[in-house]
Parts: sequence; C-alpha cells; structure tokens
Amino acid sequence: MTVYAADLESIKAAAKRIEASANLTPVLTCQTLDDMTGRSLFFKCENFQKVGAFKFRGAMNATSRQMGLQKPSAFVTHSSGNHAQALALAARVHGVPAHIVMPTNAPAIKRKAVESYGATIHPCKPTLSERTRVADAVCQQTGGILIPPYDHEDVIAGQGTVGLELFEQVGPLDAVICPVGGGGLLSGVTLAYQALDPNCPVLAAEPFGADDAFLSKQQNRFVPQTSPDTIADGLRTSLGHLTWPIVRDLVPIIYRVSDGEIRRAMRLIWERMKIIVEPSAAIVLAAVMADGFDPDMAYNRIGLVLSGGNLDLDTLTW
Repeated sequence: MTVYAADLESIKAAAKRIEASANLTPVLTCQTLDDMTGRSLFFKCENFQKVGAFKFRGAMNATSRQMGLQKPSAFVTHSSGNHAQALALAARVHGVPAHIVMPTNAPAIKRKAVESYGATIHPCKPTLSERTRVADAVCQQTGGILIPPYDHEDVIAGQGTVGLELFEQVGPLDAVICPVGGGGLLSGVTLAYQALDPNCPVLAAEPFGADDAFLSKQQNRFVPQTSPDTIADGLRTSLGHLTWPIVRDLVPIIYRVSDGEIRRAMRLIWERMKIIVEPSAAIVLAAVMADGFDPDMAYNRIGLVLSGGNLDLDTLTW
C-alpha cells in the first residue's frame, strides 16, 4: 500500500492544532449558478480564511508543529503571494521572524500584505529554480527553518482540513473540485476524501497556460512547469515530489480552462455571489461551466473550493 505525505489522522491532528487560530470558513450556495450549470454547487469559501486564502491552514500547522519541537531562529519560505502572507502571519503569531523570497512578478497587493505582517522580503527572478536557490541562501544566512509552500507533509495535512470541514458541513457529495498549482490543497483535500468518502472523486482545475499537472497525468511522469502564462498567479508553480504521487494515483481528472473562461467565472462569482475571489479560485467554477465537463451528468452535488480572494484591484483582469 502506497504511503502518502498525509492521512486522515494527520489531517485531524492538524485541525486540532490550528482550530484556535484558523477560521472555520463558510460554505455558500447560489441559485443562479445552480440554474446556469444544472447542478447543486457548494462553494467552500477560503477567501474568508485569514490572509484571504487557504494557505494559512498549512502554514499554521507546519509552524505550530515545529514550535512544538524547537523554536527556530526564523521561518523561511518562497512564494508568489498567498503562502508568503500565510507564513508571515503564522510566524508573527509564534513571535518568530519571517523571511519571504518572492518573485519580482508577484502581485503588489500580496507583497504589501507580507510586509504588513512584519516579514522581510527577498526578491528573486520569477523561476522556481531561483526561488529555491535564494530561499536556501536565506536559510543559511538566518539559520531559519524552510516551510515550503506546498511540498511539505505538515503543509499538506493543514490544507487537508479544508476537505475535513467541507465533508462535515455539507455531507456526501458527488464530486469535489480544487485548483491545482503546486498541489498542496488538491493533495490534502484528496487524502481527506479518500478516507471520509472514497466514492466522491476529487477533481482538479488548471489553466491551459500552466498545465504541468495535466501533462504529468497524461504522460504518467512528472513534467515540471517551465514558462507559465496565466492570470491565475497562484497556479503557476509545479507539482512537488510529495504532491505528484497523490495527484498521479488519486486524482482521476484534471480539467484545463482558458484565461477567458477564468475571467468569466470570476466575474460571475463577484456579481452573483457578491464575494471577491482571485483568478486561481474562480477556476473551479470555470471548469464546471466549460464544455466537456462531466457530459454524463454523474456529478450533481459538487463541492468547489474557492482557494482565495487576494486580487490586486488596480489590475482587474476584465
């Protein structure tokens, strides 16, 4: 039996570890979107999580577990934005300095938020190799502990609490759909549902301009992200060595959508649900509304994870 980076036991332990600091986010419905899709949609609103994204769950779980072992001199990570904010806030909660390596093309709103939590930002070129290289150098300079944005057992377990909550809030579903970038959220939710409701598949949504997960599944081998080009800035990263086996073995379908479809879905959520989401979150609705999604209508009750709401309002994509 394959052993993955997390399981229901570690996800439940993460839920207990973060319950005093993370928000229990609501599940919202929208009759208009139900009518438009012909399905019952349940939106798990991680845009209402602290720092405005699900990433706080994983960062808080990983830092809390580390604090239980030994208080580090600093926490370090590399991130385009949401994990950066999450680690910065989690580190502040623990009274530990945070050093964040951020690519130069990260949205300004996310850089400002990281700075507001008291973290030190280290800019780098917008490539995964540069992010990793600079983060390693910062760890050496500070003696800090690296908390990666997704490829970490405690981060994956923390993100899995999204699935745990969704199952407890709405009961059995026909399918759940998550965005996929690095795969931390998708992996955690998938592992939670594998244990809680193995008959409910966890599906993924990915931009055409950053489709390494789709290509990896298609070719049955790890295909790294090279030159992503999408408005969904949170989905520009590659799958990791811990997340790829979970996606490979347990996620049956990855749907690809265009940036135009993401824009349309984001606007619908803003206008119809009256909530703010970022492109990386809106992609799940874009997938459900795309031609070719579940043509046999096997999925009537669908959970959609809205991953975050951190959007630079000065660069609205429409």
